[in-house]
Amino acid sequence: MMTTSARDRAKRPRTALAGPYGHPFHPILVTIPIGAWTASLVFDLIGIFVDDPTPYVVGARILIIVGLVGAVLAAVWGFLDYLQLERETPAQKTGLVHMLLNLGAMALFAVNLIVRFLGDDDEVSVLGLILTLVALAALSLSGWLGGKLAYTYGVRVADEQKQAEGFRAGTP
Repeated sequence: MMTTSARDRAKRPRTALAGPYGHPFHPILVTIPIGAWTASLVFDLIGIFVDDPTPYVVGARILIIVGLVGAVLAAVWGFLDYLQLERETPAQKTGLVHMLLNLGAMALFAVNLIVRFLGDDDEVSVLGLILTLVALAALSLSGWLGGKLAYTYGVRVADEQKQAEGFRAGTP
């Protein structure tokens, strides 16, 4: 069973670099790879149906690079939050699976990028598209687990007393 001090520690940043209390940086940073990699899928799908897919093929490749850079940043800040979790707790185990799924998605997108650089710019890579779909599925499951960490376990979320302030009439 998790102690109150372990729960409180999971809500506090390990370092100021992780973001202030109640405002972690990790959730903001994950929007970069999620958005970039989702947009790369859209570019692939458009590239399948247009006469000249080259701009979309190149665009998808650039978006994968942007996503990988953003994912590295999100991983560093996510790891700072992970280090605050007490070992052998449901939150820590969920955080570990969340991290491993994200690292797996990053690896798939890294391989995806290599596949795309080895291919031609005049057609959408079928293997690249498949890798994107698999990686986005892993990312979706990981995102669900990230939500569980925040909304079920309250990792890096302000405590209930602080949250209650937002629901008191007359409080600025």
